[in-house]
Amino acid sequence: MFSTIDAKSPWTAGHSERVTHLAIAIGRQLQLDSTQLDRLYRGGMVHDIGKLAVPTAILDKRGRLTAVERRIVERHPGAGFDLLAPLVEFADVLPIVRSHHERPDGRGYPDRLAGDEIPWLARVLAVADVYDALTSDRPYRAGMDRDMARGLMIAGSGSWLDADVLEAFLALDLRADLLAMSLASGHSMRSARPEAADRMAGHAPAA
Repeated sequence: MFSTIDAKSPWTAGHSERVTHLAIAIGRQLQLDSTQLDRLYRGGMVHDIGKLAVPTAILDKRGRLTAVERRIVERHPGAGFDLLAPLVEFADVLPIVRSHHERPDGRGYPDRLAGDEIPWLARVLAVADVYDALTSDRPYRAGMDRDMARGLMIAGSGSWLDADVLEAFLALDLRADLLAMSLASGHSMRSARPEAADRMAGHAPAA
């Protein structure tokens, strides 16, 4: 399942693994317990499953999306929720999948939640998701360097991104974390057991 999600477009290859790895690192910085880290792991790995319902032509479009195309993309958290809802084993991560694009200022999607209405773990994943999106190449732009991405995220603290989660992210040693991500690219996270998620932060994933 995990490889299928990111294989939808070459531009998103490895995205779920990188986001999950970074989210776990942030979670450890926030001192989340093992149950929360396990949910963050499983929710992170499937957070974009709803993009399977988005046409590849839209995901790979090099120009600006039209209003209609943007609305289609913005359906993916809800589509992911609907796909996973019948599966009992994903029940506890549905809030992460549905709400990872919500914003503290209420301008996110799909439900326009604001502040503490947004599930806590979705707020954690959102910071990791945004960082990876900003620093990765996309069909419509090249990836930003680390400092530019961090500056943009800091500017969005409290409005675009949860301020407490962002503070935890900024406290990470990103050089070490990016090295760990590089190591992770050669060791698939798909073989890691969810209950081992709390051992992944700052290290290559357990085999």
